[in-house]
Amino acid sequence: MKSIARIIGWSVLAVFVAGSAIWAVLALLYAGPASQFLRYGSMLVVAFACIAALTGLARRRWRGIGIGAYLILFTVVLFWWGSIEPLNARDWQTDVAVLASASVDGDIVTVRNIRNFDYHSETDYTPSYYDRSFDLRELQGVDVVAVYWMGPLIAHVFLSFSFNNGEHLAFSIETRKERGEGYSPIEGFFRRYELYYVVADERDVIRLRTNFRRNPPEDVYVYRAAGAIEDGRRLFLEYINQINALNTSPEFYNTLTTNCTTTIWMNTRVNAQHLPLDWKVLVSGYLPQFLYEQGRLQTGGLSFSELQQQAHVNTRALNADDAVDFSNRIRAPIAVSKYGAEAAP
Repeated sequence: MKSIARIIGWSVLAVFVAGSAIWAVLALLYAGPASQFLRYGSMLVVAFACIAALTGLARRRWRGIGIGAYLILFTVVLFWWGSIEPLNARDWQTDVAVLASASVDGDIVTVRNIRNFDYHSETDYTPSYYDRSFDLRELQGVDVVAVYWMGPLIAHVFLSFSFNNGEHLAFSIETRKERGEGYSPIEGFFRRYELYYVVADERDVIRLRTNFRRNPPEDVYVYRAAGAIEDGRRLFLEYINQINALNTSPEFYNTLTTNCTTTIWMNTRVNAQHLPLDWKVLVSGYLPQFLYEQGRLQTGGLSFSELQQQAHVNTRALNADDAVDFSNRIRAPIAVSKYGAEAAP
């Protein structure tokens, strides 16, 4: 029994060494020194130390030295990893260059730098921002917007808040990319991107996806959430707190833990009746279906497939284009009763 336990113990240690070395090599590859010599040199050192440690496990004489040396090196990598800090001062792409902020005076929330670009194509646009005050007493509803471009599994999900005066304010949680930088879900695990809240007019953040993105095209669905209106107000204020916090304390985006859907879930925890964390939150394409199953969408008695068809806004958005009442036009056939009309169980 002792020999079996020993074998299991060494096997677990071997898995740890191999797994941690793979992580360290990838971290150095994607977030390591700008100098290729230093970056690839560091990766080779970690790989060699891993091989030496694994080889040493099979030789009792070298076991302690190999494992000890590897653990010291891995600790150095962890200290380096912990020293990487998110920044607001970088050469940002134009569409994420300006941070929104807000001030709260009782029920009146004044939001500054609401993005409302005039798009000619996905990459050709005229930047424009405006400031606006919103009265929390006039909050009418919260919409869940799901965007698909690569099949049913993955979606970009964001929220839009609707007010009685016809105003809509959308919050889309995205990566803040530097000029010339593309998005890679793998790099998103390794502190390559800061977290960014796009605070935008729907003529910007929805119309961009329905009317201008072509490679690949994107399908946009707008669902009305069900629940108590007070929950909607608390959630709106939590978003306001988050955008203000990012102005002074930037954070990193993470493909798994701090992305568009997990961050929404984190924000909803301000409400006592927030949803439990579920695999359908992580596999974001299923989030609307999960909300439907949990009674968190207004359904009008429709099945989920029927509701999904009704929520598809691409055709209406193309017809509305840059109309001032864009938000109302894309919702024309959609039931938009007040947020609390179908309270969640």
